Amino acid sequence: MIWTSLDTWIVVAAALAGATCALIGSFLVLKKVSMMGDAISHAVLPGIAVAFILTGSRAGPVMLVGAALVGILTAVLVQLITRHARLEEGASMGVVFTVLFAIGLILIERAARNVDIHPEHVLFGAVELVPLHVISFWGWDVPRGVVLLVVVLAVNVLLVLLFFKELRLATFDPELATALGINANAVHYVLMVLVAMTTVAAFEVVGSILVIAMLIVPGAIAWLLTRRLLPFLLVSVGVSVVAAVVGHIAAITVPPLFGYADTSTSGSMATVLGLFFFLAMLFAPEQGLLARAWNTARLRLAIGSQDALGLLARAAEKAGEGSLSAAEFRDVSSSPFAGRRLRLAATLGLLRARGLVAARGGRYCVTVRGLEQGRAVLRSHRLWERFFYEDGQVELGELHTAADVLEHYTDPGLQQELAERFAGIATDPRGNRIPEESSPARRIGAPRARTPNDREKEPRA
Repeated sequence: MIWTSLDTWIVVAAALAGATCALIGSFLVLKKVSMMGDAISHAVLPGIAVAFILTGSRAGPVMLVGAALVGILTAVLVQLITRHARLEEGASMGVVFTVLFAIGLILIERAARNVDIHPEHVLFGAVELVPLHVISFWGWDVPRGVVLLVVVLAVNVLLVLLFFKELRLATFDPELATALGINANAVHYVLMVLVAMTTVAAFEVVGSILVIAMLIVPGAIAWLLTRRLLPFLLVSVGVSVVAAVVGHIAAITVPPLFGYADTSTSGSMATVLGLFFFLAMLFAPEQGLLARAWNTARLRLAIGSQDALGLLARAAEKAGEGSLSAAEFRDVSSSPFAGRRLRLAATLGLLRARGLVAARGGRYCVTVRGLEQGRAVLRSHRLWERFFYEDGQVELGELHTAADVLEHYTDPGLQQELAERFAGIATDPRGNRIPEESSPARRIGAPRARTPNDREKEPRA
């Protein structure tokens, strides 16, 4: 691989385009209007064409003004169609951007065919050609596209810093923003203008189609990795810059391995972003598939452990000794282990490793500590049965199913509230004794009871 100054400028331009798009695109992802980035990135095309037709110039400011006007028009048309045609917002976006995009292609193909605004470059980008169009600054030649991207990035960063509070409130809670005197609609339209300007600035680098990846994918990756706004923006921008560098390196090093010279840097960047998203989807610490699978497995194992200790505690009540064979675990009435040999084996293995169950002569006997935790499970179960029977008027035959779920989500505080609610009542509706509260013991990975303060996991400011 031979690295030249042209490669450096290509990477700089691509990184600036990625960072500029990612910063503004993050708010589209957070506002759950990602498709608006798609709509505007296509819809600004007629604005670019009309700006050139009217002025005969491809100067950056002219294009940005045309894009900004069409960006506002797109947002207004989407809202009008959604409100008056009663269409779903995604359908309204599809109507607006496909029509405007088609008009833009016709104008570029017909009215601007004698200028180097080629539809293919508008669609797919030409970052490799960026170093060929330069502007001189104090004797130093700088690519024109880099200058434009630096200006737009500086504007985006400045506006985000100046109006960070307004953007945060309008993004996460428009109603609260309005109540506090912040015009959420105005913030929305300003954001759409920035999206339009950013799209135009990135045309020469990643094109109309691939700019969508730069707007949305970094924010989608950040969504999987963090739940705080400032880290969200930093992760989004950082990922886009890394993708620019890795994408160009891949574009000039991978194709030769298969007998080709090179490939499109902008396409390689989008591919690398897709790979990063796939890796984040797999390995994100909280939202990743592997983390969620691990947490689900742990939750099932914890619930199974409580079920097993509950069964052993019931056996101790009846026979004076809490012991069951593997077959009896599966054959007990309403046993959660019926037909689940592997789950039972894993559960009993965990309980033995934690010293809550011991194996003797083909039977599994509960230890003192295990019996204490098993009685805590029984206590929660029977308190819930009493609650559903007394307050919910649930039939006697349906009590077990309802209580069997909630017993695993009952923390000591909630259990105490139930006990106080039925103070003086020593049995469940069937006459089984409700175990007394035992000394505090560590529950075996029990799921925490949800409280009214719990919220769905959304990015927090």
